[in-house]
Amino acid sequence: MQKRWYDLDPTVSLAVSLMKNANDDIQLKCAEYIVTKAKNFGVKNSENALNEAFNYILRRWYDKDKRIQEAFEYLKAAPLDLQKEIANDLLRVLQIS
Repeated sequence: MQKRWYDLDPTVSLAVSLMKNANDDIQLKCAEYIVTKAKNFGVKNSENALNEAFNYILRRWYDKDKRIQEAFEYLKAAPLDLQKEIANDLLRVLQIS
């Protein structure tokens, strides 16, 4: 069975799961944080914007909102150590809310 990219690390997987179950406002705040932190570390979004416009398919829970989808593309493109750092930051916020 092939794992999803965020299931390869338990911390990242937990953060994604909690984010999925959070309300829309919290999800958007988390998405903004992911994008900001990833950009600050020089992570480039791996999605091709033109290709995405033509092939946009809602197949994952986070594809329903463009901002959240973009945040997960940044998170996916980040090195594992940065993914874990972001996930730990998100866990602190999501466990409070």
